[in-house]
Amino acid sequence: MSWNNFLRPVVCAAVLLLAACASGPQTSNRPVDPLNVKVSGSVNRDFLQAVEYLQGERYPEAIELLQSVVAREQRLSAPYVNLGIAYFRTGDEKHAEEAFLEALRAAPLDPVASNELAVLYRHQGRFDEARKTYADSLAVHADNLPLIKNLGILCDLYLQDVNCALAQFQLYLNHAPDDTNVSIWVADLKRRAN
Repeated sequence: MSWNNFLRPVVCAAVLLLAACASGPQTSNRPVDPLNVKVSGSVNRDFLQAVEYLQGERYPEAIELLQSVVAREQRLSAPYVNLGIAYFRTGDEKHAEEAFLEALRAAPLDPVASNELAVLYRHQGRFDEARKTYADSLAVHADNLPLIKNLGILCDLYLQDVNCALAQFQLYLNHAPDDTNVSIWVADLKRRAN
């Protein structure tokens, strides 16, 4: 799957998370509920502009603007996730990882941030870390389809763990039975398992 296919849902979800405004900031040390965060108009405006830059593959401009956004608003994971995606697209994996980790600091086990970090780890050959990242997030977000599918891909193509891959893909198909690609993968895995 191309990064553009990953980018579109992340950007859409991130827009919704950052654009949500309600009461003021929380005072506890717990993760912030993004639906209960009041975000200043300039931060929201800059974030939306950065999303447009990402969609237009103008990564340097997106990075610059997202750095400004996270300097002003550090309670939400969405700007960090998008910053990580922009860094990754420019080949700066070190800063991409840092941004994804910051997203997880803001929202521990966030499924979008976890998925992006695990994909980065997979790309770097850090398969055990990728598997743990998927598994930890799935413990909280058991029905998150990108996490389920990508753990299946990791298990199949990188870990050569047919049973893990088969379990993930079958779980995925319970929620998305019309995905013909995954159906083909399951048939292949069953053939290989026998």
